[in-house]
Formats: sequence, C-alpha cells, structure tokens
Amino acid sequence: MPIPDDVTGEEIDADVRQELQSLPKGLAEDVARNLVMVAKLIDEDPEQAYGYSKVALRLASRVAAVREAAGFAAYANQKYSEALAEFRAARRMTGSAELWPVMADCERGMGRPEKALDMAGEPEVQKLDKAGQVEMRLVAAGARRDMGQLDAAIVTLQSPELASNSVQPWTARLRYAYADALLAAGREDEAREWFAKVVEADRDGSTDASDRLAELDGVAFVDAFDEEEDEGAGADVTPAADQAKEADADDDADDDADDDAEGSDK
Repeated sequence: MPIPDDVTGEEIDADVRQELQSLPKGLAEDVARNLVMVAKLIDEDPEQAYGYSKVALRLASRVAAVREAAGFAAYANQKYSEALAEFRAARRMTGSAELWPVMADCERGMGRPEKALDMAGEPEVQKLDKAGQVEMRLVAAGARRDMGQLDAAIVTLQSPELASNSVQPWTARLRYAYADALLAAGREDEAREWFAKVVEADRDGSTDASDRLAELDGVAFVDAFDEEEDEGAGADVTPAADQAKEADADDDADDDADDDAEGSDK
C-alpha cells in the first residue's frame, strides 16, 4: 500500500521504536511507516488503517506493538474475533494487563457479555492503572446493558471516579455512559443533570452530550439551508389534489366547447 513520502516512521512512540530495533534497519523503517499510517487513519478511515496493519503484520508478526496495532485496527472495523486474537498475542509477548478492558469489549462485540463480566472480576483488573480500571468499569456496564440489566449497569458506573469533581481524561466518557444509562432507564431528570455534567467535562467535544442535552430540553435545530431548499421546492410544485382539480376543470371546459360546437352545427 502506498505511503506518503513525508511519513518517515520517526513519528512513532519511542517505546515502539525500541521494539522495532530487533529488526533489520530497512525492515524496521518499513514497519514503522506502516504503523504510522495505522495511527493516522484509524479514526477517519478504519478500513485503510486495517490494510496498513496487515502489511505491518506480514512484515513483523513477532513484534508486540505490531500485534497490538493490528488488534486495534481490526477492532475499529468491528472484526472482534480477529482483534481479540491479536490482543491475546500481544499480551502473551509483553505480559501486560493493559489490553484487558479492550479484550473484554471484544467479547461483548462477539455477543458474549457474560464472558466480559467474568473478565471484569479477574485479578488482572487490579493490575490496571486508574484509566484502565475506569475503562473496565465502562465495559462491564455495557455488558450489563447488553443483557438487559439497566439498573445493574447504573450501579456498576457509580464509583468515586464518577462522583469526583476533578476532570480526568476518562471523566466525560464515564459521565456520558451514566447519563445514557439513566435515560434508558426512564430517569430523565437525572439524565439531564448528568448530560450537563458531561458538557462541563468534555473540553475537546469528543461526545455529543450537548446535542443530547438540547434534545432533553426540547430544543430543535433546523438547517437553514435545507429549509430554504424546501421553501423553493414548495413554490414550484402544485399539490397533487390541486393538479387533479385543474385537470378536471380543463376537461369540463373542453366538454362545454364541444357541446357549443355541436349546437351551432344544428
């Protein structure tokens, strides 16, 4: 797959670059450039990112960072079975529990929420940092919702991290999941309160909490351009019922004219 000339491979994290040092120099550069493309495209064009990840995987399948990148690219394309296999391979190579939450979410994606809940109770969760533990809580709550256990999902999300007034990288997502669960459970007033708290924490606009809040407040947004198009179209189109009436009137006029012509002939 083509890679722009300005992508050198130097853009990757230092830790990944260190892993690639086990490869011959030219090969390490090729792998690094493909990994950069995965990182650049995974959000805007997941399918393309997946293609680059497969190239990197073919070149260096024994590098943990490559297996992890391949896992995230497959995950972004909802290829959950494939993603889980890659994450497991990366975990075997590193011994790290860092990927545990996303592995559990793959189980959800494969229709096995019970397995995801089992993983939420495993000792690996205690090895996670705070961000990882919050992520695991989000996955567990999602699994509860998959199983139709809304109240349990709400309870799962209730935590010191949710109650904290400090804003952390995970705060907006945690509050959003809580607000959404409350709304699904019919607790609209509480949901509105928490969507407002999401807006406060979502400094980079990563969620649609402001739109959800507006919906709860009964605010409707209208695209002015679309509205003008509708008005323009309405001015040129005669309603079907009126067209039928006009056609009938024309037919009657034609009949009257024919009758008058026949009378004059007589």
